[in-house]
Amino acid sequence: MSLNTNDNKLIKIGIFYDGGYFARVSHYYRHYDQRRSRISIKGLHEFIREKVHELEDVDKNYCQIVDAHYFRGRFSAYEAAKRSNQLFNERLFDDVLMYGNIVTHYLPMMQDRTGRREMTEKGIDVWFALEAYELAILKRFNVVVLITGDGDHLPLIRKLNTLGTRVMLLYWDIEFPADSAERSIRTSQTLINEATHEINMVSVLNNRKLTPIVEGIFLESEDTLNNTGQEEEEARPPRPSNGHVPTRPETPTPTASLSSAIPYTNTPGTAIPGKKYKGKVIHIDHQRGIGNLNGQDTDYANLIFFRNFREPEGFDELQKYDTVEFEVSRNLKGELAVNVRLIEEEYQEEETVQEENQ
Repeated sequence: MSLNTNDNKLIKIGIFYDGGYFARVSHYYRHYDQRRSRISIKGLHEFIREKVHELEDVDKNYCQIVDAHYFRGRFSAYEAAKRSNQLFNERLFDDVLMYGNIVTHYLPMMQDRTGRREMTEKGIDVWFALEAYELAILKRFNVVVLITGDGDHLPLIRKLNTLGTRVMLLYWDIEFPADSAERSIRTSQTLINEATHEINMVSVLNNRKLTPIVEGIFLESEDTLNNTGQEEEEARPPRPSNGHVPTRPETPTPTASLSSAIPYTNTPGTAIPGKKYKGKVIHIDHQRGIGNLNGQDTDYANLIFFRNFREPEGFDELQKYDTVEFEVSRNLKGELAVNVRLIEEEYQEEETVQEENQ
């Protein structure tokens, strides 16, 4: 039986991110999990809509995210400049949040009063709770999604319950490898007990029978093949009208990759490392940084490829039906095209023939 008397009533979803908590979770999946990939904001939101659809027993078209907010402490520009690539990474993630229609809320990081050098977040949890409660009243959310593990948010959940607003808690309990200096990620049991819907994301993501919705929670990019330890986020936004594409500060050339750890053999249907193939672009999405191509005189068809984060210009120049040269690699999901570049020689030859004919 549906929880709503009117099945056509819109289910309004509000999402609230504890930025520090979410950043540590995403960091784990990028650097310690076998996927070596960060969490996709877009993919996570699609998963949330799917779960609300299931748990609220309402058509998914009527389950809409109407508000999303991200809360975190932030270093001053002066402090961030002391840290390698900190300013660039923060601006890059701001772009991700902006194009994900997420409102950002920042407070300055403060010096720890104990006299230690560490900078800590102050007041961000209070702001998180006040904003979530106020917006739940003003915008009448049916479901509030909390991405946090902090027990300090227990009063917020209880207040939301008094409004009749259902609370969905997405949480992770994660142990880092023993040789890591990282602290474990833990979620308060009281939060789990008070939430209307509690979703253990570790169990969801470790399920062997992954659905496309769950698989979409992780980013796919050519850079996820490289174990560089750098910060990668969602696909870049559309190119500016002036045609300029911002580039990332120079980083060391990676010395190891996930693909290099997978043995290749020269058997039918298996890629040969370093071999060049020719193909034609059959689809490209510059905004998402993703495309597909068909190989010429090969069995490779509908191979996926991605914008190379360190050299985005080559991808942004490609258009549908362009002839390209590429190599084939493999990640955990199968084979994909890498090092895709436009073949300009053919066009140059055609121009030379036309000039000779004239």
